[in-house]
Amino acid sequence: MNIELNGSEQINTSPANLWESVIDPVVLQRAIPGCISMTETGEGQYQMTLELKVAAVGGSFEGAVSLSEMNPPHSCIITVSGSGTLGTGGGNATVAITEGDDGNALISYQAQGEVSGLVAGVGQRILMGVAKHLARQFFTALKKEFAAA
Repeated sequence: MNIELNGSEQINTSPANLWESVIDPVVLQRAIPGCISMTETGEGQYQMTLELKVAAVGGSFEGAVSLSEMNPPHSCIITVSGSGTLGTGGGNATVAITEGDDGNALISYQAQGEVSGLVAGVGQRILMGVAKHLARQFFTALKKEFAAA
């Protein structure tokens, strides 16, 4: 089942600070919903473990994340792949960070992915709702990283 998701969020920090956060595995582990561990395995390469629940189906997910075409602090491509009790999946996202009129960062993303297995069995409409919800959770957590700064 194919999934497409895009959007943008304003983050109350500079583009340079935001860039440093989105490539920091410690920050990402705190911000990614269900992320139990995230380990850097090389420059721009990570292994992660997630515990997620999609509709009534819950389980663990082991995956790899890589950052490519990095243009700090402006853009990169994030590629993910993995499998687990919920099925298998993979995809990529083009991420762009720009400076808004107020000097704060605006992060935009366009993501495409494909999932199969139990998670695909919940249906396109429910899966898209869950994907949007997880994206909102991620950006809410990321914004909190800068709220106290």
